[in-house]
Amino acid sequence: MRTKPIDLTFGAVFVCLMAIGANITVWFPFLAIPLGGTSVPLSLQTFFAIIAGMMLGKKRASYAMITYILVGTAGVPIFAGLSAGPMQLISPTGGFIFSFVFIAFFVGWITEKQKKARLPLYSLAALVGVAFNYGIGVTYMYVAMNTWLELPVTYELAWIGMIPFLIKDIALSCLAALFILQLEKRVPAKWMYAKAS
Repeated sequence: MRTKPIDLTFGAVFVCLMAIGANITVWFPFLAIPLGGTSVPLSLQTFFAIIAGMMLGKKRASYAMITYILVGTAGVPIFAGLSAGPMQLISPTGGFIFSFVFIAFFVGWITEKQKKARLPLYSLAALVGVAFNYGIGVTYMYVAMNTWLELPVTYELAWIGMIPFLIKDIALSCLAALFILQLEKRVPAKWMYAKAS
């Protein structure tokens, strides 16, 4: 796969979308959903990582997510809450950041296997992305809290605390499948790298 200027452009677009998705409630606080005396921030990172995989294919989408992580680690405030730096990767939510690479790769891999645009397969790819997101993210959070943070938490409790976010991301993953299905009907095939790879 040769890297072309348009590849770098699409990669940069998704790095920006990930930064926006991580911080959308910073600029629009009303998008935080009240739930049980607390609020669930409407993060769109999982949504954009899924879209990247479906649109760019496994390689380009993975590179875009790796670039996002490297830029944030280098000090540009593009992680959630306009945070940055390597410490974010060892925080309890660091696993979710790492999971974006896996989301992009496996969603892109499944999408590349499809010959025709079909909603069930796009939905499956999106749900696989959510499974990687939470499988890696929650497990990492559990390990982080029970080891270097010395906050004893059961694995079940770690999952229970993420249920509102999981419901939100499952709903957004379904929207991602619908969005990419409509997008594929309206843009030239050469821009859908997951199909052209």
